Amino acid sequence: MTEYVWDKFLTERDKAVFAAGGFGARAGFGKRPALVVIDVNWLFCGDKPEPILESIKRWRSSCGEESWVAVEHIRQLCEAARAKGLPVIYTTNRYRAGDNWDAGSWRWKNKRRDEDKTRSGTNLDPCEIVAPIAPGPKDIVIDKQKPSGFFGTNMAAYLTLLGCDSVILTGTTTSGCVRATAVDAFSLNYRVALAEEGCFDRSQASHALSLCDMHAKYADVVKTAEVLSFFAGLPDGLFDLPAGTTMAPTRMAAE
Repeated sequence: MTEYVWDKFLTERDKAVFAAGGFGARAGFGKRPALVVIDVNWLFCGDKPEPILESIKRWRSSCGEESWVAVEHIRQLCEAARAKGLPVIYTTNRYRAGDNWDAGSWRWKNKRRDEDKTRSGTNLDPCEIVAPIAPGPKDIVIDKQKPSGFFGTNMAAYLTLLGCDSVILTGTTTSGCVRATAVDAFSLNYRVALAEEGCFDRSQASHALSLCDMHAKYADVVKTAEVLSFFAGLPDGLFDLPAGTTMAPTRMAAE
C-alpha cells in the first residue's frame, strides 16, 4: 500500500471518507506536458541552506533547508525536460520598483512585507530564480503578482501556443502558489501532476495537507523518479520551443 506524506495528519475517518467517496483516482500524465517551476526564488529559499528560523531573520518568506532539498529535485527535472525538448516555464513574483504599489492585497497579511528588498544583507534580487536552477535560453519566465501562475499572466496563452495538454508542477509554497496554480490548471482542463519532492512550504502541516487535497481532487501527486521516467519515455521533437537566441529589435509596421 502506498504511503503518503499526509497520512500521519489524517484521522481514520478521513481515510475512510476518501476511500468511500472515490477520491484520489489516478488521472494520468498527458501527452504534451510542460514543466512549471513556481516561485523558486531567493525570497522563498534564502541565499543558502540553513534552518528556517535562522533564514527568515533575513528572508522573511524563506522556507529554510527544505527548499534546497527540493531545488535538487527540481534541477533534475529541469535538466531532463530540456534534454527531451519539453517546455520549462518559471514563475516569480515581481512588483513595481520603488513603492511596490501593485502588491495590493499582499500587504494586508504580512507585517514584514516591506522588508523584502532591504533586510537580506545581500545584493541578490529576491525575485530572481535561484542559481542552481537558473532558467536556460529556451525557458520561459512569467512574472506574476498573485498566487496562481495563471491569474493576470500569459500562462494559458503560452501553453496554448506550445500545444500543451498537461503540466507538471513544482515549487513553492505548496499551500499557496502551487495549490492556486494547480486549481487553475485543473479548471482549464489540463492534466495536472505534482512532483512531490519538488514542492515545498514553510509549514510542514500545510505542505502535507495541501498535497492531500490536491491529490484527492485536482492533481496526481507523484514521486520525482516517476516524472523522470515519464519524460524519458516521451518522443523527441514534440515542441517548437523558443529559439533561445538574442535577436536585434525589430520595428513594428503601423497597422
